[in-house]
Amino acid sequence: MSVSKLSKEQFGQFVDAMLAADRKVIGVVAKDDRFQFDELQSASALRLDYDVTILPPKKYVLPQIEPLLQFEVGGGAQSVMNYEPMILLGVHPYDLVAIRQMDELFSQGEYDKHYMDRRKQITIIACDIARPSKNIFASSMETAVVSDGYDILITDIGDAYLLDVATEKGHALMSYAKALAPAAAADIEKRQAIQEANRTGLNKHKLACKPSYLPKLMEKAYNHPVWLEKARLCFSCGSCNQVCPTCYCFDVQDQVNWDLKTGQRVRCWDGCLLENFATVAGDHNFRKDRASRFRHRLYRKAKYVPEKIGGQIACVGCGRCITACVADIANPVTIYNRLMEEQNLG
Repeated sequence: MSVSKLSKEQFGQFVDAMLAADRKVIGVVAKDDRFQFDELQSASALRLDYDVTILPPKKYVLPQIEPLLQFEVGGGAQSVMNYEPMILLGVHPYDLVAIRQMDELFSQGEYDKHYMDRRKQITIIACDIARPSKNIFASSMETAVVSDGYDILITDIGDAYLLDVATEKGHALMSYAKALAPAAAADIEKRQAIQEANRTGLNKHKLACKPSYLPKLMEKAYNHPVWLEKARLCFSCGSCNQVCPTCYCFDVQDQVNWDLKTGQRVRCWDGCLLENFATVAGDHNFRKDRASRFRHRLYRKAKYVPEKIGGQIACVGCGRCITACVADIANPVTIYNRLMEEQNLG
């Protein structure tokens, strides 16, 4: 690990040098008054002062629609696995935590070669949060600051950026940076102050317990009335699923081309709040009512996924679900806090 310093002008030159070398760089750009990850054309479009993106960078490690194979009807099939190198620039710590969770989940059990091969081609340049969003609660979820998992970590210290280079992939990119200088002790202190402030201050919705307690909290909450109360207002639109950086469920479909001879198998994002998510053969839906689907989303985050990946909570506090929910019922903190208040859950 090494920490270097670049002026903001020099950092822009660093990004432009990567683009000039035909490196595919995905960064954060403005979309009206909001922000999104998109392919960069120049460093001038990059925004590292953003609050939160509309969709998480998950869409580049697990695309919304992904071809898995091409086939001929009645004939053979060929896997589609052509993944190009890519740089994800400006990933906030909570989104990095979410990607690391998916890395673990997709490498467990039936190893997902499509996901993992693509992921190996991606270099992640994370950045410490410079401007909190209106619904962030990453401090409560202990995801506001990261110390590993990135290839490079950027911190805006005012007049310059500090670059913490952590991996060989990160060091390889630094060949594009000119006038690179070691960070001084005073620069490191500035970075520590920013990270300490973020560790506790990014908390618009404060969780009333440690995230590690949530699996135990959910053990007695299965029949709590809150699920039905919230579900009465739910539109089953799935917006909370679609914007969540830790949701990884997908559907698989075969699409036959117009020639009726060839086609492709694709997987696409799915969500447990959607009415037909749990429909199986025979048109049986084992979570047909909204309350069971609403409950499943919260249990997935706080109990089911943690059981798979060593207690890691599948909510990173980005707040996107709160912003996206038109019925204003998606905030997991309000539900967990209510369950905490009512300790005798029956």
